[in-house]
Amino acid sequence: MKAIRPWSARAWLATAHVMTGPPVAFVLAGLTLVLAVVPPALRVGMPWLTRVQRSRFEAFLGVRIPPVPAAPTLRTSSLWRQIGYHLLSPLVAVVSAVMVALVWAGGLVGVSAFLPPLVQPPPLIFPIDLRDPVVLAVYIALGLLLLFLAPILARAMAMLDLSIARTLLGPSHQELGQRIETLTESRAGVIDAADAERRRIERDLHDGAQQRLVSLAMNLGLARATLRDLPEPAREAIERAHEESKQALKELRDLVRGLHPAVLNDQGLDAALSGVAARAPIPVRLRVDIERRTTPTIEAVAFFIVSEALTNIAKHAAATRAEVTVRRERDRLHVLVYDDGCGGARLDGGTGLRGLGQRIDSVDGTLRLHSPLGGPTTIEVDLPCE
Repeated sequence: MKAIRPWSARAWLATAHVMTGPPVAFVLAGLTLVLAVVPPALRVGMPWLTRVQRSRFEAFLGVRIPPVPAAPTLRTSSLWRQIGYHLLSPLVAVVSAVMVALVWAGGLVGVSAFLPPLVQPPPLIFPIDLRDPVVLAVYIALGLLLLFLAPILARAMAMLDLSIARTLLGPSHQELGQRIETLTESRAGVIDAADAERRRIERDLHDGAQQRLVSLAMNLGLARATLRDLPEPAREAIERAHEESKQALKELRDLVRGLHPAVLNDQGLDAALSGVAARAPIPVRLRVDIERRTTPTIEAVAFFIVSEALTNIAKHAAATRAEVTVRRERDRLHVLVYDDGCGGARLDGGTGLRGLGQRIDSVDGTLRLHSPLGGPTTIEVDLPCE
């Protein structure tokens, strides 16, 4: 392992972290005591002192300790945890540095028995006769053992310091829980806002551009049917314009349906999925068992899951039939899509299933895919109803 070899970068970085600990700890502890004389200065200056320690952990150990969610005040526990770390760190740093230094030094002294007698260090405690082969072997063996243990000890001391720092310098479990709750609420708000914006765009296109295209197609169709005495080029131009308007209307309807089908809002998931199943190029057996509707966002996610899954089946699966089952059990919505195609689908195989996974993750749902080569393929999705 790289962490236990004396010549590995991680061993040297851990040793450097431990050995730089005492001077940094004593300076920051002294500044903490100075700032404690003026409480407002303590509240303002403590984040700066803590930032120095965080940068040391990131530089030597490659670990980033997250800051506290908000600026500390004299009544917050985060400020007092930071003060406690800066006052405790000199003791931890000195003990760690002394232990690591002694082990490294002992190892270097032990292996120095290989050197000529004139450059060997003097005996530390009692005379050692290195001319005795047994004594020399034991001396060298102890040195090698200490050199082997030194990076392990350095790493252990660095991890001890890191554990204390994470507890005292980082956010508490309660603060992390509050942050997670806030982020969850923010994400839910963004998802709901995006879904509401899609519904607004769908309404604007349906009531505006789509109605104008319908009127245009009807007028062109009427002109095509009644104006028979026009010159041939003019009649051909009207016919082409009529066909183009119908194609544009079809594409716009597909776009509106892809944004957010109106039937999903008006009649619910059962009716919307019935339309998707009816338009599929292969036979689709649909079963929907929902006693009461879920939130609009979850309904939209379930709709697009089934729609995208059926699209992928039609494009890639070479299936002859498919089955879709949607049921609600308490506060969970279960969606199952099955096809008898060739299988081999993977979540990382294309943008379709990867997009499904991202959409499901956005509402804290789960996705399970079973698709062996040769088929069949089953997609199981579990969504929270709220």
